[in-house]
Amino acid sequence: MGMSVTISVATEQDAEQIFRLQYLCFQSEAALYGNYRIDPLVQSLDSVREELATDCVFVARLGEEVVGSVRGSVTEDGAAAIGKLCVHPRLQGHGIGARLLRAAEGALAEERGAKKFRLFTGHRSEGNLRLYRRVGYETVGTSKGADGVPMIVLEKPASTYATTA
Repeated sequence: MGMSVTISVATEQDAEQIFRLQYLCFQSEAALYGNYRIDPLVQSLDSVREELATDCVFVARLGEEVVGSVRGSVTEDGAAAIGKLCVHPRLQGHGIGARLLRAAEGALAEERGAKKFRLFTGHRSEGNLRLYRRVGYETVGTSKGADGVPMIVLEKPASTYATTA
């Protein structure tokens, strides 16, 4: 029988695996927009380490291998900014992304007092949009990423966490 994927809080020892996984996973997003300068692809390993030290970071593990990750932090307006959700391409479509999101939402609401959750995804990223809408996010606006990619802004109130978890 195969191993099961577990979700846990990331540790500083996970930084390199998260860094590599992020680079692998966001290649398809970069191709979708013809832009290989998107933030997840140009982020430094030191920056990933900084996020591990300050943000709420979860990983999905298959044995010792990190096969998914997500980060979040609470902004000044009480919203939790959730980002860089990624799952290894060979394991996508099995609910790991939704499990990572639920873990981040739970910690951000319960431990950091988030009042709502906010995330951004590229306007052409249909798979991402389907996942986010399926777990209760609604479009609240648009923006342009620092890399120039048009983004859709999605939110859901933290009070709905209990009903979607």
